Amino acid sequence: MRRWRPRRPRLPRTRKGRRRLIRAVMAGCVLGLLPATWLHVVTGDRLRTTADVPRTEVAVVFGAGLWEGEPSPYLAHRLDAAAELYRAGRIEVVLVTGDNSREEYDEPDAMRAYLVRHGVPDGRIVSDYAGFDTWDSCVRAKKVFGVDRAVLISQGFHIRRAVALCQEAGVASYGVGVDDVHDATWYYGGAQEILAAGKAALDAVFEPDPTFLGPKEPGVARALDLAGER
Repeated sequence: MRRWRPRRPRLPRTRKGRRRLIRAVMAGCVLGLLPATWLHVVTGDRLRTTADVPRTEVAVVFGAGLWEGEPSPYLAHRLDAAAELYRAGRIEVVLVTGDNSREEYDEPDAMRAYLVRHGVPDGRIVSDYAGFDTWDSCVRAKKVFGVDRAVLISQGFHIRRAVALCQEAGVASYGVGVDDVHDATWYYGGAQEILAAGKAALDAVFEPDPTFLGPKEPGVARALDLAGER
């Protein structure tokens, strides 16, 4: 019995055919990079550091995974930046947004506990349990929690997408990109962002409803009232 072997792709034999193939590959590369280019253009003047970001009442920290119930190193670095901004008086309230789609997996509560351990009062932290992706987090920050302006905190490879999507969702945003060791995870995240940029462009154009919207929540407003009473 003969074993089936996949056929190797054949290159065009004629010079004209090869030129067409090269043009098609180049066009595909250009189209693939357009969303990433869009992210760089629309966020060019919106990125800052913890030292020079404008004073803003609310910071939004995006989830980045848990390890045995605790924030992953990447998420911990995001939370460290938020705690630093709070201690410096550059923010008043932290909105932690992440995944709590399963009972045994609760990003927002783990993020809250970490911030409290690092000096942020519990009353200044608001939890969004349905931040299943960046677009959902941005839309919910605006429509559910009433955030109009915010500092966004994430890794450098993700922050442009976060700023662009929150701007599209109606949240005037500055982004703080957290520095991390350029390990395998960092490079994987950067490569993944090329594909994620395409989804971000579609989200910006079609503005889909988040996975779960729900009613408005007063958590941010209450936390800001508490901040005004100090």
